[in-house]
Amino acid sequence: MSLDKKFEDLFLNVSIKAALSSYHFVGKKDKIAADKSAVDAMRNKLNEIEMRGKVVIGEGELDEAPMLYIGETLGTMSGPELDIAVDPLEGTNFAANNLPGALSVIAVAEKSDLFSAPETYMNKISANVPSEGIIDLDYSVKKNISNLADYKNKQPNELSACILDRPRHKKIIEELRNLKVNLKLISDGDVSGALLVSDKKYNIDIFMGIGGGPEGVLAASALDAFDCFFQGRFIFDNENDINRAKKMGIDDLNKKYLLNEIITGDSIFCATGITNGDIVSGIKIEENNYISETLITHKSTNLKKIIKSKNEIDE
Repeated sequence: MSLDKKFEDLFLNVSIKAALSSYHFVGKKDKIAADKSAVDAMRNKLNEIEMRGKVVIGEGELDEAPMLYIGETLGTMSGPELDIAVDPLEGTNFAANNLPGALSVIAVAEKSDLFSAPETYMNKISANVPSEGIIDLDYSVKKNISNLADYKNKQPNELSACILDRPRHKKIIEELRNLKVNLKLISDGDVSGALLVSDKKYNIDIFMGIGGGPEGVLAASALDAFDCFFQGRFIFDNENDINRAKKMGIDDLNKKYLLNEIITGDSIFCATGITNGDIVSGIKIEENNYISETLITHKSTNLKKIIKSKNEIDE
């Protein structure tokens, strides 16, 4: 089944209001306050929507920040049952330090169509390729790059890869450099990092590495609308994570998830810029108005565009 088109504007408004609220803390060196403001605004707007919503992807546990927690119910408790994934402030450090790339992100699907993921890490890979067998988490870096180069009719030195700049990725980064692949190293924000493969204008051919599991699910929602390939494997490396995963119904702890196993039906995705980034511009204030940019996708209506909005601040 498909989500009603009316939800596009409703969830667009949710991400915009969360972004605006967090924007007031940009550069204030307080990532907890910036996150809390986004969380509170997002919760308030979600509770106005005629739905029986449930958070299946929450935020906050790793940052010890205020949360929209997994299992929280939202909406008027009338209307359709919806699964909700949120990252009210992706890039808490970006917002706190007035750096590029802070976003407010939400994805929504019908009940049971959105994978419920624990707050743990995920090994992931994505590219704008149509099918399995070209790239894969179980392939070596060299094989992934070789296959991708063949598919795109390019040389490895003509490819660009995006990866989080982390010590855990040292070996992968070295291998990519040895293959002469162009690198875009990001310090945070792996929802937007994964989305860079969605359009040729970003000049990123592949996204890979270990990042947040919830962020992987959020990115998958948007990548689904762009018909991109995405694969993820959660990392459960302690008893607490293993027990939480089992409680959430995850039995095969080493399973590779394809995109259509993470997003099993129609979904709407919104990512509104708080500070300027690669995909969308941040909030701008002009007198009593604010201007926002949001990437919104809705698979069933083939919506995938950046929407620029201008609204009154006290609206």
